[in-house]
Amino acid sequence: MMAKEEQLPAQAQVVVIGGGIVGCSVAYHLTKLGVSDVLLLERKKLTCGTTWHAAGLVGQLRATQNLTRLAQYSAELFSNLENETGRATGFKQCGSLAVANNAERFEELKRGASMAKCFGVEVEIISAAEAARMWPMMNARDLVGAVYLPHDGQTDPTDTTLALAKGAQMGGATVVEQVAVTGIHRKNERVTGVATNRGDVQAETVVNCAGMWAQQLGALCGVNVPLHAAEHFYIVTVPIDGSPTDLPVLRDPDSYTYFKAEAGAILAGFFEPNAKPWGMDGIPEDFEFGTLPEDWDHLEPVLEKMMQRVPVLEETGVHTFFNGPESFTPDDNYHLGEAPELKGFFVAAGFNSIGIVSSGGAGKVLADWIVNGHPPMDLWDVDIRRNMFFQGNRNYLRARVTEGLGLLYEMHWPFKQYRTGRGVRQSPLHARMQGQGACFGEAAGWERPNWFAPEGVTPEYEYSYGRQNWFEHSAREHRAVRENVGLFDQTSFVKFLLQGRDAVQVLNRVCGNQLDVSEGKIVYTQLLNERGGIEGDVTVTRLTGDAFFIVDSGVAQTRNYRWIRSQIRSDEHASLTDVTSAHAVLGLMGPNSRMFLQSLTSADLSNAAFPFATAREIELGYARVRAARITYVGELGWELYVPTEFAAGVYDVIEQAGREVGLAHCGYHAMNSLRIEKGYRHWGHDITDEDTPIEAGLGFAVKFSKEAHFNGRERLLRQKKAGVPKRLVTFALEDANRLLYHNEPICRDGEIVGYITSGMFGHTIGTAIGLGYVNHEDGVSADYVSAGNYELEVAGERVPARATLRPLYDPNNERTKI
Repeated sequence: MMAKEEQLPAQAQVVVIGGGIVGCSVAYHLTKLGVSDVLLLERKKLTCGTTWHAAGLVGQLRATQNLTRLAQYSAELFSNLENETGRATGFKQCGSLAVANNAERFEELKRGASMAKCFGVEVEIISAAEAARMWPMMNARDLVGAVYLPHDGQTDPTDTTLALAKGAQMGGATVVEQVAVTGIHRKNERVTGVATNRGDVQAETVVNCAGMWAQQLGALCGVNVPLHAAEHFYIVTVPIDGSPTDLPVLRDPDSYTYFKAEAGAILAGFFEPNAKPWGMDGIPEDFEFGTLPEDWDHLEPVLEKMMQRVPVLEETGVHTFFNGPESFTPDDNYHLGEAPELKGFFVAAGFNSIGIVSSGGAGKVLADWIVNGHPPMDLWDVDIRRNMFFQGNRNYLRARVTEGLGLLYEMHWPFKQYRTGRGVRQSPLHARMQGQGACFGEAAGWERPNWFAPEGVTPEYEYSYGRQNWFEHSAREHRAVRENVGLFDQTSFVKFLLQGRDAVQVLNRVCGNQLDVSEGKIVYTQLLNERGGIEGDVTVTRLTGDAFFIVDSGVAQTRNYRWIRSQIRSDEHASLTDVTSAHAVLGLMGPNSRMFLQSLTSADLSNAAFPFATAREIELGYARVRAARITYVGELGWELYVPTEFAAGVYDVIEQAGREVGLAHCGYHAMNSLRIEKGYRHWGHDITDEDTPIEAGLGFAVKFSKEAHFNGRERLLRQKKAGVPKRLVTFALEDANRLLYHNEPICRDGEIVGYITSGMFGHTIGTAIGLGYVNHEDGVSADYVSAGNYELEVAGERVPARATLRPLYDPNNERTKI
């Protein structure tokens, strides 16, 4: 390390702020890519924030495919790091064991084990008796089964961090301790360097790896990094006579506890349901290798469960009661990537107690992102651009962190909703939807009706891996849309207004479809990056010659606002405005929607006067609304864009008239089941920035004939001519009693060829439907798809399925255009 009194360099290509394991990993991986001019600054000593007191668990199986790939890479890196650097890391592959004491938990573990097979993680589903033999001190009498991962392990966090720092220095990086960053320099929305207590450093790129301090560091330059510290506890026992030293890491999620062997003793760590926030008044400036007070009362309920699982601990003394702070994010996924507010400013922070296992993979992909200008894989789960503006609110963060820590070990139920930080964003129709029996879910802070409870039914979730309590209620909504008319509150849709002399030029460059259309025309298109990947899945309405109305998914608000803005060149006259809050959106969908809506307006809604994919202003109630004839459910219908202050009045007119025709209030679960029957894609699941329209079966929305050159055109032309090695395919289970959610392996002729990206029960088709990519190096054609025999693996069991490239419902697209 550089001596404290030495002068800092005046400039560096990349400045990394934070000397924990993540910051050192980023610096290490940058040097591996040939970026040697890296300066890593640590405010005190390396590892002194959270890294030093981490448990060092290296569990490879994470919640999604790509996060698992990153954890896998970390394990590989740690196993070779000592040979490369000569510095011991303490890494050992002792395996891990996750146990279940009830059938639902075992279902969760088995589904995770099935997912692991998609990307080569070795995993075994074992009996309670086998688990007991692996962990002889464990009480296994109440267990129903377990999952064993033989290549999981543990490492020494401090030694591993120092090995990464040494590896970075071997590659040319400079590591300096005792330097506090006091400001971030910027110009023209781009970072230009940092200010420190020892002078300024110019830089092309700055990386915020400041852990618990990352939020306040981001605030110095207007970057939103939502995270909050919470107290995190573990105990270390005195040595236990005869305790094996080669035990696998034991995770008992229903007891909120993990156990690992620790030099003849046992370390037991906790993820209790109601966590304790810390640092609301700021983190002390001198905080270094800091600990927090003991709190036996807080942990008492969890300690009882711990001793039931490992009874010897009831008679074993505690050598260390440890309490140290760790940072948690609103959704328990870490923050990674270039900040949408400031070019060249990257973030890797908020690791939710999985920073050690995530550090290697996160450092690698962030280094790739910095060098190549784009993420090397779909990282939407952790992309910092997923965050909403309000999530930096400290009151919100404090409320959410009380839940977030415990969620790591709670049941990961399908459709599970957060309990804390709710009611943040509400449609102007929220109270009316509540009066109709809405059970709300949360997305991007919006309270959205997911399903409607009939009279006498409480609108609350009862979770399971089977058919949940809302299944039949949502089925009724689904059928209403297919057979009559349903009403959706779609206000959470994101709405952008792009206007200016060059607006059409911008859109025709970033979109695959033709946007130079007549006024009032709606175009379905993908926003494409230079690699032909799908940055967004949108509808665009041409309002006037130089004004376009863009509608996107609610979760893409931050991401795609900044992305579209970044595509406007300095010499182009076009401006983008987020007008989401200006409009409520009501969806009237179903074969009787024309007849019903026509009874409420004097506008001509006939097919000739108001064809599919057009928008008109119409009178409705006492308001003028924009009616867009478009659908995400595969039926005749209109989305009604209503000025917010008129929304309640328009809704009341619709609701009162709807009583006579059986109008059904419908939620997002029904929308999901309807769209998946029709094969409509969902961005973030079925399509991402690493998937192309050709691979996703959306080639119809790419107009190669348009004069404008658009992003990714050459690659998409090559794919169209030569074929693609993967295709999005629709699957329907032969067994209607099984359910699909996502990440279930796709097996073709007995071999795993992909996994399900989204799944839902299709009430018209009568079975569970899944979308997922089939992969084959020599190409995936229609003939290849039809020639295979398919099974989907659900919780360890393979279930026969039929496959098709066409929608299962209305494959000729007749019902939307009647």
